[in-house]
This record gives sequence, structure tokens and C-alpha cells, in this order.
Amino acid sequence: MGQRVYLALGSNLGDRYGRLIEAFDRLQPAVAFEAISSIYETEPWGYADQPRFLNAACGGETDLSPEELLGRVKAIELELGREPTFRYGPRAIDIDILLYSDLVVDRSGLQVPHAHLHERDFVLAPLNEIAAEVVHPKLGKTIGMLSAAIDLTQVRVFARRPLRLGSRWLHWGRQTVVMGILNVTPDSFSGDGLLKKEDWLAAVVDRGRAMLEAGAHILDVGGESTRPGSEVVLVDEELDRVVPAIRALTDAGLGPISIDTYKAVVAHASLEAGAVLVNDVWALRRDVDMADLIAERSVPVILMHNRSQPQDAAFEARLGGRYTGSHYDDLIPDIQRELQECVDVARGAGVPDWKIILDPGIGFGKTVPQNLELLDRVGELRALGFPILIGPSRKSFIGYTLNLPPDQRVEGTAATVAIGIARGADIVRVHDVEAMARVAKMTDAIVRREK
Repeated sequence: MGQRVYLALGSNLGDRYGRLIEAFDRLQPAVAFEAISSIYETEPWGYADQPRFLNAACGGETDLSPEELLGRVKAIELELGREPTFRYGPRAIDIDILLYSDLVVDRSGLQVPHAHLHERDFVLAPLNEIAAEVVHPKLGKTIGMLSAAIDLTQVRVFARRPLRLGSRWLHWGRQTVVMGILNVTPDSFSGDGLLKKEDWLAAVVDRGRAMLEAGAHILDVGGESTRPGSEVVLVDEELDRVVPAIRALTDAGLGPISIDTYKAVVAHASLEAGAVLVNDVWALRRDVDMADLIAERSVPVILMHNRSQPQDAAFEARLGGRYTGSHYDDLIPDIQRELQECVDVARGAGVPDWKIILDPGIGFGKTVPQNLELLDRVGELRALGFPILIGPSRKSFIGYTLNLPPDQRVEGTAATVAIGIARGADIVRVHDVEAMARVAKMTDAIVRREK
């Protein structure tokens, strides 16, 4: 049986962030990670005349002995360019074993628990985030108690805690996450509904595989159209659409998979079939059981802002539906306030902050000018402290701006994706994965470069 271990990582030379992520990747064959902390920036310890450090902690299970794990850690440090230096000097990468189950080891070259764990802010801040209830086997106090005993005010968050989706870790801020849309419907506004296909399950698997090969990081499966004026799909019918699709994708080894639904029954069945993320377009407000389900299953959730009202929608055959009567006192503050209310519902049910993603709801209960303004100002929503998803793909505000039907909106979508990333979006939800993954990669190269 594996042993529970916690490690600390630090870097203050070169691409500090990149080296930490590379270290996580190289450690994973030795440690099955269950938790990775946020990355913190801290002042150097022991020798002040050097760059600031980035520090993080991770925890999981290992089958290696303490000595074997130490050997793997030292090998990774060498692989990532660590060179000998003076005590407390700068380093490309530093990896320390903090805790190894409740074992106490004290010999030359290996001390577990780490001798200085309890007195260093750059160790305790990230460790407390993922292991607050763990007891220090020598001191008899929890990591939370040890953290409360020292000053952590000089430690600031550099990058938010990553999100685990299945076997994938999403490190926010390093790369834009691309979510591919799989509509298992006969009436998608964008004309890409797969339910009309003769062998629709095979079509779902083929489309999912093609999206992942083209650069998608997540597959978002939905069985109910959300376009303006669309009809509500009954639960049984939605289940008959999405559950077989998710099961087929899972059986084919494709994912991670998100379920696009606001119904708790559908979300539950989809999670059982293999989904690992819930994308709720009504942000827990349509089904009173959804928040408890999310908390109970310990899965991430996307909370989308939505003011859609049928009476506010207008329809044009060529360009599709749009909202014309949506009123906001002040667009961004109103959206922020209403999203915060949804976050409070999630928190009240026991959903941790690091499993919450926010979607400002481009196209949902917003006029064409409001959608354009929202996209331009989407970065202001980062003040709420959560990753931001945008879903502008092929939507009517693009069509009405360019006077083009859904199947001719790829360039307009590309512009919205690039602007959204530049303004601070972390995830883009798109139909045209190959093209938009390229747009995201190019935009990332410009706005997410090491500065």
C-alpha cells in the first residue's frame, strides 16, 4: 500500500513557473498526486541578494521508500538544471520531502519531517492549503496550527491552485484551456448537433477524438439546446442523449468530459457514466439539488451568469435568435454581483473555491452591444478570484455584427477568442477546435510569455 507524502518545490532562476510545472510532471511517475497547492512568490530565505522564489507544495501516495524517493528527487533536480551553490543561494529548482506518512527519520542527508518545516512561511503557506489537518509527527500539531503560529503576510499567490480533471491538471495562467463542444442534439443553433447522424454514438466518439487531437483539453457534452427560443428537453430525453454519449467517450478513453446541464438528475447520471466536471448554465439556480450533488461528488463546477428570458428574445431566420430587451443598471458590476451570489450558494453547500469556474454568460440574456462590452471588459471579473471561461463561439452577437449565419462565423469567433484571452480568460469553449486552438496558442505566445 502506498505511503502518503508531501513535498515542497521552489525556484528562483530562469523560467521559475515552467520549472515548477516540469518538476510536477517528472515527479508524477514516483508520486500519484492528489493535491497541488497554489504557487506562491516569496522573498529569499537566508541570503537576500537574489531573485524572489516561487514555491509550491504537493501531496500524494508513493510506493518508494524515503531513500528511493530522495534519490528520484535529486535526479529530477539535476535534470532540471540545478547546480551546486552556496547555502541558501539561488537555484533553478529545489525539491524537499516534507512529510512521509507519520515516519520520523533523522540521519545524514535525510530528515523527515523536514527540519525547518514549522518555521518557514514559504513552506507552510502552500502546505497549509492542501494539508491543514495533517499532524506533524514530531511536534504533535496540525499544519494549520503551525501556520497560524507564524506570519504569512509576506507570502503572495502567484498562480492559483490548479484543478484536477480526471488524470489531467489544469495550471491556470500558463496556457489557455480549450473546451470542445459536443452537442448531442437535433437542433443546435450552430448546426453541429450530432443526434441526426445515423450512427450518432460513433459520430460522437469520432468528433471527440478529432477535437482532442486538434488541441482540445476538455470535451463538453450537452443534450439540450440553450439558444434563444429553444424548447425545454425533458429529463428522460436528455438522459437518453448524454449518458450513452459520455459512456461511449469514456469507453474509448477520451476525456476529460464535462456535462453541460442544469438538472441534478442528469448531472448525477453523467458523472456515473464518466464525466468529471459539471457545466451549469443556470449556476445552481434552476435545480435546488445541484449544489449538494456537486459538493457530495467533489467535482468542479462552472457557474454561468444567465438572465435569459423568452420574452426578451427576437429571431431572424438567417442569423438566429438574439436578446433585445435585457436591462442592466451597470453591466459588469451587475454580473459580478449575481455571480458572487451563485458562488455563495456553492460555498454554502461545501464546494471549495478551487473547484469553481465562472462564466459571464456571453449571449445569455444580453443584447449584441452588451455582449461586445462584456467581452471587452471580461478581465474585470477576475477580481472575483476564480478562473474565467468564455463561450463566444459562433454566437448571434457575432452573426449580427458581421451579418453572417452560424456556419460563417469562424473569423468572428477567432477575434473574440483572441480578445477574450488577452483580457484574461482562462478557458475558451468553442466549436471549431482546430482553428481556435491555434488562435489560443498564438495569443498565449503574446500575452502569457515570461516577462
